Amino acid sequence: MADHDTVILEEPPDPGFTSMLSGQLEIDAYLEDLDLEFPAYSRLMCEALRDLQHNRIRIVQVEPFIDTLLKIHDFFADGGKPSDLPQSAALQRVYEVEKEATAALLNFYAVSVRGAFDACIDAVKQFARVDARRFALRDQLRADAIVDVIAAPGRHFIEAGQIHYPLWRELKSRLPRDYRLRVCFLMATTLRKLGLKGHLYGPGDLLTLLYRFHPNRRFDEEDILAARALVYIKLIAKEEIGETGDPVPHCRDELEVGAITRALSMADCHQLFGLIRKKSTQDAREMVLHAAASKGKP
Repeated sequence: MADHDTVILEEPPDPGFTSMLSGQLEIDAYLEDLDLEFPAYSRLMCEALRDLQHNRIRIVQVEPFIDTLLKIHDFFADGGKPSDLPQSAALQRVYEVEKEATAALLNFYAVSVRGAFDACIDAVKQFARVDARRFALRDQLRADAIVDVIAAPGRHFIEAGQIHYPLWRELKSRLPRDYRLRVCFLMATTLRKLGLKGHLYGPGDLLTLLYRFHPNRRFDEEDILAARALVYIKLIAKEEIGETGDPVPHCRDELEVGAITRALSMADCHQLFGLIRKKSTQDAREMVLHAAASKGKP
């Protein structure tokens, strides 16, 4: 970020953000009203963003899908009904795809508790297809907004989670042919330092990306990816990992769980999911590691 003139964050505009950057609002006060998955990370990022702005780097928040979704939530919280939503094209598209994705997710939750293994696989695939459509709309809306921001001269850093990899294609189609656009996987350097190559995509993300790039196709590997995703989501750390002495604990966690699930056959997934589906993350992990160790014995 420090090598650029503008940093475009993957988050909707927040009224306290500018005050936090300038120091008029304390970081803890800014963060306390936000719904944060990783509070320690968020605090460190705010400190880093303050330093960037102090060095005259422009910082903007651009995530129109989430911004629109928050407005829809506020509309419903104030007593509005779906039929009363303003007839804005973007708003209606966000509402419809979010409604569809929420329904698919709730269906997965219900099926994953007591449904048959094959039904769970179908629920994963159904959600991944809908989620891919949701990410497509997010990327399209964000690309439209980003093009306006990067019309200013200088170098621009665009923050995007790895599931938004197709965003580069949306941007490419909207920018002049000679515009230099480069994708940088920030964790690639960390992986090299660990002596590894590859990526940190879990099986569910890979399935979603298949549907994202090819929404109307079927794939030979979609069933095994969905089956592995059922195990992966039970094993991966859900909460922010505290001080462990490891500078990249989440990266190492994803690598470990990814290595375990990539080695699983459909029969392995079937057996393991039956054992861990109602277990905590820690208990599920211990059971899977024990099963893997036992399987490796002669």
